[in-house]
Amino acid sequence: MRAIVPMVKMISVLSLSAFALFAPGAAEAPKPYGAVPSERQMLWHETEFYALIHYGINTYTDKEWGYGEESPALFTPTALDAGQVAGVLKGAGMRGVILVAKHHDGFCLWPTATTAHNVSKSPWRGGKGDLVREYADAAKKHGLRFGVYCSPWDRNSALYGTPGYIPLYHAQLRELLTRYGTLFEVWFDGANGGDGYYGGAREKRGIDRLTYYDWPRTWGLVRELQPAACIFGDVGPDCRWVGNEHGYAAEDSWATFTPKGRTDPARPANGDSKNHVEGPAGHRDGAAWIPAECDVPLRKGWFWHPNQDATVRSPAKLMDIYFNSVGKGGCMNLGIAPDRSGLVCEADRKSLEVFGNSLRALFAVNMAQGGKADASNVRAWQARPGQSHPYAADNALDDDRYSYWATDDDVTNATLTVALPAQTEFNVVRLRENIRLGQRVDGFAVDVLRDGAWQEYAKGLSIGACRLIRGPKVKSDRVRLRVTAAAACPCVSDLGVFMMPAAVTEAGAGQ
Repeated sequence: MRAIVPMVKMISVLSLSAFALFAPGAAEAPKPYGAVPSERQMLWHETEFYALIHYGINTYTDKEWGYGEESPALFTPTALDAGQVAGVLKGAGMRGVILVAKHHDGFCLWPTATTAHNVSKSPWRGGKGDLVREYADAAKKHGLRFGVYCSPWDRNSALYGTPGYIPLYHAQLRELLTRYGTLFEVWFDGANGGDGYYGGAREKRGIDRLTYYDWPRTWGLVRELQPAACIFGDVGPDCRWVGNEHGYAAEDSWATFTPKGRTDPARPANGDSKNHVEGPAGHRDGAAWIPAECDVPLRKGWFWHPNQDATVRSPAKLMDIYFNSVGKGGCMNLGIAPDRSGLVCEADRKSLEVFGNSLRALFAVNMAQGGKADASNVRAWQARPGQSHPYAADNALDDDRYSYWATDDDVTNATLTVALPAQTEFNVVRLRENIRLGQRVDGFAVDVLRDGAWQEYAKGLSIGACRLIRGPKVKSDRVRLRVTAAAACPCVSDLGVFMMPAAVTEAGAGQ
């Protein structure tokens, strides 16, 4: 997996695939349609599957939300090893990890200058530890992208709810954004205000969640200090909450979204989650590219609890979630909770290991590669010696997200037919659009040739960054994509054919 690179280099790398579009002799490339992703969002889409680590004081108090009065002395891991956690994530097929550096209880997992409520006041590592540093280093070692979450709500701080808290919170963010290398995502959630310790006041404090955190300046810090990082919030600005904690996007999910609330509807709202309930599907032709992040805990709770081993999701269930998150054009964010030793416990590790092996087995062989693609229409191009066609049908078979088959501008209903290298059995089809040019397809169907006749295998509306179709086993040497409707000429970058591992197929969805 490619490591995160500085912004300028990142743009250069992502542009290489598109270079052929503008080579001498090429026709004009298709114009982008609607909202399109930024370069940071392109990297986010490529990450696809990552973890959200919940570990801290709550791990030792058996709570999900700490009150804020808990002593740092409770933080006493006996065998903490961020490398073990990162290794388990890598083995599960993840490409990134986001650490909850501060949850609502206000306990900071790094030695911050902003509050005494942090790991330096705990017995761990003799008060010299920095858990954010250990996770950042472990992520780098295992080739995982790294991100952080710092809760805006702080039930420990005496300043919370007053104007004096915002400079403190910004100082915490600045520490996290400048000490730990390049981040791929910075996470903000919607829990805001309520009862808490608040420096001993022990009272309920309410805030205006749209204005109190000064989102323009808060997000501006991320943009200034981590320009390659996507910002997650209920409705953006870079990726949106899918609207549930089951990990499921809608059957047809759009990457574009128009937040609604008290701010300009043409821009991501400043922390407004008024229409996050529309997160599973998004909006066709939404004002901004804000794809769905599908979050779900591996266990019943986000933090580790000693009585929840039986709630660990099975490998088959994780595969089902994967198909309904990554396979619907979003990303899968799986909550992982290290236990009181500081490690991923055995029940969690086993499920993740089997799932990771199944995921690798599923995509190990693309039975469409080595085949031959033909299309009912291919975008006109004036060839020159030694140049390959930049919009050829075969571009959909090269496993490159950004090379693609395209039609002429006036053709929005077309077919792409793939002759497989051999008669083969499969039950998974993968489709992708080149999302650099926006989400263009409004309707599609997949057919297979059986007994000399085409039979419809699946159909839908959206494709986007990735559409995974899981169906019954079929045997054929011909697969056909029919684009039945499109807002602009289709730009299809992938048509892949795979076989689901038997172990997952036989197990069913499970827990």
